[in-house]
Amino acid sequence: MRLLALNKPFGTICQFSPHETRASLADWVKTPGVYPAGRLDSDSEGLLLLTDDGALQARIAEPRHKLVKRYWAQVEGAADAAALKHLASGVDLGDYVTRPCKAQIIEPPATLWLRNPPIRFRAAIPTTWIELSITEGKNRQVRRMTAAVGFPTLRLVRVGIGALDIFALGLEPGASRELPTRAPWDGAF
Repeated sequence: MRLLALNKPFGTICQFSPHETRASLADWVKTPGVYPAGRLDSDSEGLLLLTDDGALQARIAEPRHKLVKRYWAQVEGAADAAALKHLASGVDLGDYVTRPCKAQIIEPPATLWLRNPPIRFRAAIPTTWIELSITEGKNRQVRRMTAAVGFPTLRLVRVGIGALDIFALGLEPGASRELPTRAPWDGAF
């Protein structure tokens, strides 16, 4: 069994087949036979796990296993306690209601790499960084959640999956590393 952690760069699609205008996982990962355990849309960046083990892939990606995924979202506007409470209690997105989650405002992260291209800066409109810890991971879920409470996401970075943290792994954008199949964080899966 193989397990890799990748810091997926902004603009990269979560597939290995080539794309006409975007980078794909094949541009960053040279290990044959591994596939993403879950996805990040091309506009999102950060921690992505890849494995060649179908059972492990399911345990990481499927919401029924309730593995926590931690995101940092830079949102447009000055998010407040009411928005955080709404996010934490579950958000009705029309086609489903999200599970309760943890949501908190954080300081702008000093440890975060610069994004290329940078987000649009508008001096008259403040931004807020929110840390969200969710156990689902449906299509564009975090972006839809923040927009539904009035604070559209400008930048989205997945910083953790289970007990794994992208900064503890020391991964710069585009970098990957193989993880041991038996490690202290194994219980998170």
